[in-house]
Amino acid sequence: MARTKDASKAQKEPGRMKQMWQVFQMTRRYDSTAQWLMLLGFLAPVVVSLGLALWFSEGNGFTIALWVVAGVLAGLLIALVILGRRAERAAYSQIEDQPGAVGAVLRSGLRGGWVGNEMPVAVNGKTQDAVYRAVGRGGVALISEGPASRTKRMLDDEQRKVARILPNVPVMLISVGTDEGSIKLHKLPATLRKSKRALTKPEVLAVSNRLNSLQSSLPIPKGIDPMKARPQRGKMR
Repeated sequence: MARTKDASKAQKEPGRMKQMWQVFQMTRRYDSTAQWLMLLGFLAPVVVSLGLALWFSEGNGFTIALWVVAGVLAGLLIALVILGRRAERAAYSQIEDQPGAVGAVLRSGLRGGWVGNEMPVAVNGKTQDAVYRAVGRGGVALISEGPASRTKRMLDDEQRKVARILPNVPVMLISVGTDEGSIKLHKLPATLRKSKRALTKPEVLAVSNRLNSLQSSLPIPKGIDPMKARPQRGKMR
């Protein structure tokens, strides 16, 4: 019985080649130039290797075949790299300008020692503008989601909070959007990676834990406790 379930599960899961084909179809749908860049990335090493083979092999068929195989493998590698980057950019374009898009990138798209949380540290309930926080070798990054004119005050408030808690840690302010001075969503991971290093790996962990502990220990606003609330009785006439 268990083998039957495992076999049916294996049949339902697409293979590696099918997954790559699905990624390629999705990427081509949102980025019409991706397929031509992949083709160029594949053909360039093949042409170069063929030229080198004819130049250095001196008519040796085995040497020519090795050069061509090396060129094909290099071309496939370059094409896959281009596909990966274009697919990531296409995926970001589908969620761009949607609430929570920055959180999705911080959850799954950060590299280079950066850590972030998909939950914002500040939210405007009326406009759904938000500020997110990430910590890495470049310090603390505060990332706004929404028009820069509306989120500037939120960024400044969060910057003052971080500076009060960690005065010696650099703070970057990043606005994600279409306004002047803002960056596109797909450029956020690269922008963080390009920041000047100011913290060591242990310091990144310490700063992240410090900020998270303060965030989780914020006082709860006073109000009615739903567990102690009692239904109001109707008035006697």
